Amino acid sequence: MVGLKLFNTQGGVTEVMPRLAEVEADVQDLIEAHMETMLGVRFLASEYVIDCVDGGRIDSLGIDENNAPVIVEFKRGTDAGVIHQGLYYMSWLMAHKDAFRHLVRDRLGAAVAAQVLWSAPRLICVAGDFTRYDAHAVREHRRSIDLVRYRYYGTDHIGLETVASVTGHSATSQRVRRLPPARRPGEALAELAEAADEVLLGLGDSITRVQRKQYAAYQRLRNFACVCPPQQTKLLVYVKADPTEVDLVPGFTRDVRGLGHHGTGDLEVQLRTERDLERAQDLFRLSYAAA
Repeated sequence: MVGLKLFNTQGGVTEVMPRLAEVEADVQDLIEAHMETMLGVRFLASEYVIDCVDGGRIDSLGIDENNAPVIVEFKRGTDAGVIHQGLYYMSWLMAHKDAFRHLVRDRLGAAVAAQVLWSAPRLICVAGDFTRYDAHAVREHRRSIDLVRYRYYGTDHIGLETVASVTGHSATSQRVRRLPPARRPGEALAELAEAADEVLLGLGDSITRVQRKQYAAYQRLRNFACVCPPQQTKLLVYVKADPTEVDLVPGFTRDVRGLGHHGTGDLEVQLRTERDLERAQDLFRLSYAAA
C-alpha cells in the first residue's frame, strides 16, 4: 500500500490520487524508453526470447552503470510470481553468458561487452505493489534483487519507490571493521577510506557496494558515489551532484564533466583528512537523495 500523498497546490490544495497503469505494457514501454534516467540501466532488449526447454520471454534486458547484467520484470499490479519468474530468467542468463555478451556487443560495442561484471547480476521487479511475503522472500535468495513499486499521479507524473532491496553474495551492504590507528605511511589514507565507506553505507537502508577493479560503487537503484583506490595523498570520490549548483572549492571539489575518470558522477570530491570527509557529507547526501 502506497504511503505517499501528493497534493496539487494550484488554486487551493487538492490531492492527486495514485493509480495503476491501464495495462502492464504502458509501464514497460515508458521505463524502457527512459531506463537509464529512471533505473540507471542502459536498455538492451525488450521481450527477449530465451532458448531453453520451457521457453519464456524476459521483459527487459539491460546493463547498469557498473556493467552488471540487469533483468527487469514488470507487473501491472501485485503478482506473487514475479520474483520466481525473474529468478528463473536469471538462472538462464548465468548459463548463457555468451548470448548476453553478444547482445551487449551488438548494442553498445565490444569494449563494453568485454567489461561485463558477472559477479553482480541484478533483478529489478517493477510492479503496482508487493506483499510483505515478497519482501521476506527476496532476503532468502543470494541474488541482488530490487522490488520497485510504481504509481501514476495524474497524467504527467509517475513515482518509483524501492520497497525492498537485497544484495547478492558478491556485492555487500555490510559495514566493515575500521583499521587500527595509522602506523606506517599510507595507513592514514587507508583509514580515511574505511571511514568514507562507513559514511556512505550509513546514508540509508539497502545500500549496495559493488566492487570493481578501478572503483567501488555505492548504489540504490543507481550509483550515487564511486570511490577510487587511495592515491598517494588523497582519496577521490565521484558523486552525482550538479557541479553548476555547487560552490567549487579548489583542492576539494572539481567539475569533471567531459573528463575521463573511473566510476560515475560529474563532481569529484577530494578527501585528504577526516575534516574533508565531514564537510563532504552534505554532497554525499545530495547525491544519495537523487539516486
